[in-house]
Amino acid sequence: MMQAETIRTDALRPLSDIQIEQTREFIDSLEQGSQTYWDMVEIGDELSRELHITPELVILYADAVEDFNPWYEAWKMNTWHIKGESPFGGAIVPPVLVSHFVLSVQFDHNKPFAIGSIHTFHDSEILAPIPVGATVRIATRATDKYEKRGRRYVRHEVNVTDVENGTHYFRETRDILSL
Repeated sequence: MMQAETIRTDALRPLSDIQIEQTREFIDSLEQGSQTYWDMVEIGDELSRELHITPELVILYADAVEDFNPWYEAWKMNTWHIKGESPFGGAIVPPVLVSHFVLSVQFDHNKPFAIGSIHTFHDSEILAPIPVGATVRIATRATDKYEKRGRRYVRHEVNVTDVENGTHYFRETRDILSL
């Protein structure tokens, strides 16, 4: 009787069955002829996604970056969602939270993962506070490909707008170094 081969994982980072499967799928996708980001993106390429910014997402982000500002609080234990308070009315989203979701928009998940990409620059402009509970559209557009000191870069312009009322909350320019 043969024993099933055991899956070995890093003992310092316990993985669930789902995490092991996702990790293996990711590694397999790298072996399927991945391209560099430079090769995958053309100037003018546009991608967008919607993101519903829940009170729970805000608290997870604020806790992670240790930004404990009462302006972001739109929930209470045993009450859950509340309006919250800030100088702008109800609770607002930490100003650069949406910037952390830009990469999930920039990379086209219908294609194999781009290898060798490094976020090297971003310039963010906060245009209006985002209320907790809003659904926003994060849209990116590749605006330039350039070489500098023998390295290849792709520049994107990012806009974050409210899905319901069109309020333009945030804009950003960011560069990706592609190996």
